[in-house]
Amino acid sequence: MIFRLPSVRGPRRGVVAAVAAAVLALAGAGTWTAVASDDTPPVHRADRVLDMGGGVRIDTSYFTSGAAGRRPAVLLAHGFGGSKDDVRQQAEDLAGDGYAVLTWSARGFGKSTGKIGLNDPGGEVADVSRLIDWLAKRPEVRLDGPGDPRVGVAGASYGGAVSLLAAGYDHRVDAIAPAITYWNLADALFPNGVFKKLWAGVFMNSGGGCAHFTAELCRMYDRVAEAGKPDAQARALLQARSPSAAGEHIKVPTLLLQGQSDSLFPLGQADAAAKAIRANGAPVDVDWIAGGHDGGDMETDRVQARVTAWFDRYLKGDKAVDTGPAFRITRTGGVDSTDGAALLRGASSDAYPGLEGGLRTIALGGREQRFVNPAGASPPAISALPSLGGAGGLSQLSSLGVGVSLDFPGQYAHFDSRPLPEDLRITGSPTVTVHVTSTSDDAVLFGKVYDVGPGGTQPVLPAQLVAPVRVAGTKNGKDVTLTLPAVDHQVRKGHRLRLVLASTDLGYASPAAPADYTVSLKSALEVPTAPGVTTAAASLPSWVWWLPLAGAVIALGLLLTGRRRTTAPAPDPALAEVPLQITGLSKRYARSSDRYAVRDLSFRVEKGQVLGLLGPNGAGKTTTLRMLMGLIKPDGGEIRVFGRAIRPGAPVLSRVGAFVEGAGFLPHLSGRENLELYWRATGRPPEDAHLDEALEIAGLGEALARAVRTYSQGMRQRLAIAQAMLGLPDLLILDEPTNGLDPPQIREMREVMIRYAAAGRTVIVSSHLLAEVEQSCTHLVVMDRGRLVQAGPVEEIVGSGDTLLVGLAAAVPDPLVEKVAALPGVSSAVRAPGGLLVRLAPDARPAAPAPVVTGADTAGPAPAVVGTGPGATVEVGAGPGTSPEDEGNPLTPAERSTGPVTAGIGTGADASVDGAAEPAAGGSPAAARLLVELVRLDVPVASLGPHRRLEDAFLTLIGGSA
Repeated sequence: MIFRLPSVRGPRRGVVAAVAAAVLALAGAGTWTAVASDDTPPVHRADRVLDMGGGVRIDTSYFTSGAAGRRPAVLLAHGFGGSKDDVRQQAEDLAGDGYAVLTWSARGFGKSTGKIGLNDPGGEVADVSRLIDWLAKRPEVRLDGPGDPRVGVAGASYGGAVSLLAAGYDHRVDAIAPAITYWNLADALFPNGVFKKLWAGVFMNSGGGCAHFTAELCRMYDRVAEAGKPDAQARALLQARSPSAAGEHIKVPTLLLQGQSDSLFPLGQADAAAKAIRANGAPVDVDWIAGGHDGGDMETDRVQARVTAWFDRYLKGDKAVDTGPAFRITRTGGVDSTDGAALLRGASSDAYPGLEGGLRTIALGGREQRFVNPAGASPPAISALPSLGGAGGLSQLSSLGVGVSLDFPGQYAHFDSRPLPEDLRITGSPTVTVHVTSTSDDAVLFGKVYDVGPGGTQPVLPAQLVAPVRVAGTKNGKDVTLTLPAVDHQVRKGHRLRLVLASTDLGYASPAAPADYTVSLKSALEVPTAPGVTTAAASLPSWVWWLPLAGAVIALGLLLTGRRRTTAPAPDPALAEVPLQITGLSKRYARSSDRYAVRDLSFRVEKGQVLGLLGPNGAGKTTTLRMLMGLIKPDGGEIRVFGRAIRPGAPVLSRVGAFVEGAGFLPHLSGRENLELYWRATGRPPEDAHLDEALEIAGLGEALARAVRTYSQGMRQRLAIAQAMLGLPDLLILDEPTNGLDPPQIREMREVMIRYAAAGRTVIVSSHLLAEVEQSCTHLVVMDRGRLVQAGPVEEIVGSGDTLLVGLAAAVPDPLVEKVAALPGVSSAVRAPGGLLVRLAPDARPAAPAPVVTGADTAGPAPAVVGTGPGATVEVGAGPGTSPEDEGNPLTPAERSTGPVTAGIGTGADASVDGAAEPAAGGSPAAARLLVELVRLDVPVASLGPHRRLEDAFLTLIGGSA
């Protein structure tokens, strides 16, 4: 669970059927199981339950491999809350490397019985000695003397502590490799007299509750949790169960692996262990890994390889093996753009520098400051959160320059340095002396050092760690020297260091009674830099030598066989100013030779257009967008963006911005900070982001300074689009940008897209909100079943429908409506706001957009067509002869029923009742015939034009029903 060292390896392959049958046949204590792989000897496992006395039975597994003969043994211990199964893979690997390996479930865990004693010397530690007794009797195990096997012990967290304790209480242990563990459990859970309540609670919960612990531990926890602070009896109880209690007896080679992402057992625990064991004359190497109990990369493969090398040297006696440097740190060096994982690199030294090496004095400024400890210690400041973060971890975010901690105004004091004139690497524990006065007898403070960017932006708490301290006798004032958390953190030139002293922290118990604290500086900040720790130059990998030779051989082979090298198509100068042209694009479904997600798709998008990509589910829209963004390769055709062919990683993709299925933001950061972090991860220069311009288009205003967790859904959507607009890409792709928005937010999003395209850039929108597409897009591409159905301006696609709106100057009776519905070529006629909706019969539907006919006056010559195509208007009687006072006035129903309007469609030619006359260019014979018939029926026509929503057009195009 939380206290286990995670394993990232999978089980070995190639288990044979006979072995599986043996497992079923021989299940039970002492059963042997073979674990075979393709390239190593089988590993045999024997499961046994061993009696420890006093009713305690320990569940064990014993692993061996290879030929007969004696070999060193290794005891592998698991973490708190786990069992022997957690370390099975490592046990099999060590057995394959020539060790006899014994794993076991500690008291109270797995199938073992007994109460949890937190590594009680008379309980769990004594169990280890009995396991060593058992190993001494095995014929496979090498002996250093009668009853004395050659044995090492390794484990993480709880298991790491028992390996240290075993070495201190049993002289037969020859080497140990404890990881992410404690030296003094009292100091870990009660640091400087402050109760680490969250982690202590996690301990109790992971153990199954108080009833699963020994009675004295249960009573101790209840007492401390109720009081909110430890007493002397509680400290003594935990110290007696700590490796430090037997520290003077640990004299064996020790590899200490400690986590940097660890608020439970921080680096200071390993530092104390290293100093004590080295003082005993034993060799000690220290390795600070990236992960820890708070999450992060546990570097499992590297760690296990180093543990194996350590045991090879000190158990097998192989002096030629490289055990690694005396001191090593894993440092985070940015983000891998391919998968978002942190990039890790190592730094090392030939000697362990401790936590105080290479001190540098940093002056701090700030007057005396007063702040409060609130009643109930609430709300608490937030730093680390136990077990939060998984593979990433909050502390690893801090190494990437992301601040996720929280201090409440009025509950802390802060003191800042000047901007640093050069980069500063902190490696160790900074110290500072302050003067503290309080209105209470004791003051509980939480010290931390922030890395603050230029202008006070992005304060980052390295490793999310704080140093708690309880200061007694502060009513009259007292000087206190604070040892701040040990970290390895790079502070950039121009940044400041900020010392913060807070009155609360979520992970710890603060006094419930309110109090006032006054703090002032008494010294500068002393910062350790460990100058002897350097990052070694990476050795040239083997491919540097063989790759050129292999390349020459391949090139010669290609020349000899006449094969040609495939290159990306050359840029097309004729399309250099065209944002997008897709030609003959096809993509088959996986494992299919004749089923296509996209087939023979071709269309072109110009600058300044807002293009709507429409189609039902399964039409191929998402596949098209993925090919456009270079995420998948087409099976045929090509995509060109500004004349350049799209390939995965094509440089021209830097001119494309995309927002697909929402964006993830860090809730504790402001909108601006989230965008700055995203842009920094791209590795492009800050000035290329055009951040302010993108934000102006998104229209977030003052909300940019607020934490994203306070944003509405609409604001998050606009922030996501602003992220896509960073760098002001010439081609912006938005997939369902209005999802989850209410009508006002949809309107705002529409304005964002229109503003962006107004500057000559291009926007492609995929959406199911057809009414919104109709209002925001200038052009459409309609797809169905992977093929192009229609492409063109919105008004052309919408205006080519089969329904006409007849505007009425006055109401008409129902019998007249029925007469209209019965006209030749009319399918139906129904009332609608402002007139009648007349739907034409299939054989009478217009082949081109119908004009809009508006009545003005019946006097004068035949009407003239003012425009063609969508929105074209036929004005009736608007020519010479219209009196100024009549111009623009509506006709009465009687005036509209008189003669000349019957000749109202055409280019001056007479229009007969049957509509035989040729319509004007862009007009519709069906509309002309309908107009004549309406006038004949004395319908008071005020206007006549197409009436169809995009939804109607869309359903018609894809074969649906309007």
